[in-house]
Amino acid sequence: MYVFFFLLTFVFILADILSKLAAVRFLQPIETYPIIKNVFHLTYCRNTGAAFSIFSGSTKLLAFVSALMIVLILAYIIYKKPQSRLLLLSFSMIIAGGIGNVIDRILRGYVVDFFDFRLINFAIFNVADIFVCVGVALLAVYIFKNDFKNESREENDI
Repeated sequence: MYVFFFLLTFVFILADILSKLAAVRFLQPIETYPIIKNVFHLTYCRNTGAAFSIFSGSTKLLAFVSALMIVLILAYIIYKKPQSRLLLLSFSMIIAGGIGNVIDRILRGYVVDFFDFRLINFAIFNVADIFVCVGVALLAVYIFKNDFKNESREENDI
């Protein structure tokens, strides 16, 4: 089971890298391409910060913190050997997104972002960001689901 999730992590990382290479190749020269004008564009953006460009210019610190989180998650997987597919999927997505953005920060000095939802004036983001957000959401579902199970067991013990 672990081999499958590590392969899945690799596929996620590859998807992020290829999408960013496409953004650099095709979007950088034109800057933006409207999919739905004034609603959703593909816009080339260099982000030296984190989400919503917070901590702009802190590329090395953000790369270090991301790498540390990846190592901690991998250590948890190695030592605890979780069996939950949901938990492993969430970790796979978080690790892949983290690695994708760390690669950018180390190699480029910034993260390539390109999804641009203009209708709601949202931050421009990338595939790695999607993986991290979905992975964290799945982790929250896993935690909530297990807390609910534990509460039910405690109530039955009374």
